[in-house]
Amino acid sequence: MESILVGLIILLSVIVLVQLLRVNELISEVKNEDPNEITEKDNNTQGILTFLIVGVLFLAFVLWQFKYWGIHILPPASSLHGATIDTLMNVTLGLIIFVFFLTQPVLAWFSFKYRGLKNSAAYYYPHNNKLEVIWTVVPTLVLTPLIIYGLNVWNDITNADTTNSKVIELYAKQFNWTARYAGEDNSLGKANYKLVKGLNELGVDMEDENAGDDIITREVHLVIDQPVLLKMRSQDVIHSAFLPHFRVQMNCVPGMTTQFGFTPTQTTAEMKEQEGEDFEFVLLCNKICGAAHYNMKMKFIVESQEEYDTWMASQKTLKNTLTLN
Repeated sequence: MESILVGLIILLSVIVLVQLLRVNELISEVKNEDPNEITEKDNNTQGILTFLIVGVLFLAFVLWQFKYWGIHILPPASSLHGATIDTLMNVTLGLIIFVFFLTQPVLAWFSFKYRGLKNSAAYYYPHNNKLEVIWTVVPTLVLTPLIIYGLNVWNDITNADTTNSKVIELYAKQFNWTARYAGEDNSLGKANYKLVKGLNELGVDMEDENAGDDIITREVHLVIDQPVLLKMRSQDVIHSAFLPHFRVQMNCVPGMTTQFGFTPTQTTAEMKEQEGEDFEFVLLCNKICGAAHYNMKMKFIVESQEEYDTWMASQKTLKNTLTLN
């Protein structure tokens, strides 16, 4: 019922607007005026409105947004490399904001200053080599160091030493996640989509000597301050593994394995104290992968070594799971 009322209100608003425009046209005909003619009064009105809306109200709204919503741009970082990502984010955002507040008032002022007037004419200024060089070289000098900085940060993060990392596979499919832990050998068994059948939903090759001790779970447990290497696969379409608090995002591509290594620095319990009892680290899909895309969530739990060992001891290996069933 509410949707019907909203639809009727929108329809009536459109009808009223159309009728007002028609009334304006009729008034113009009575006054023998062309309703499409742009007068100096119109230009003055538009120039003043542009200056007030773009130059004043819009900038005030942006400042208000930063004050009340800026804290929600990124959640607190909970990984070792998170601080590096946040620094890059702040530098980039700071540069963008600086240029924004420099150019927008100028744009608004020019829109007012050079509004259409009967006694003014545009100055013909076809080309200036000096200006062309300036607005090409200056952005280049600013952006090149920023791009190099960003590439170095990305390379440092993606090429981190993962020799001693705990290996966990994230398997994506419409519309859920499955995790597979490497067993005591810390080496995942080989997998092939052709082997996906029955309980072997990840297509693990059980003839591989490294596969038997793998453990399949529906949630991920991590040990605080211990590095982990996530290896990612997809069964159907491109998904994107996104862990905002850990500053982790990597596409899961059918037919290939991607990876991302990181070290968690805060436990779930610590984050609950900071953010509230409802807090959870959550794995999301950051690609619109289908109708039930919103369902692709999986809980990550960061805990102490003792808590992790207790949980891991309660899990069944893939070999035992397939044998028992």
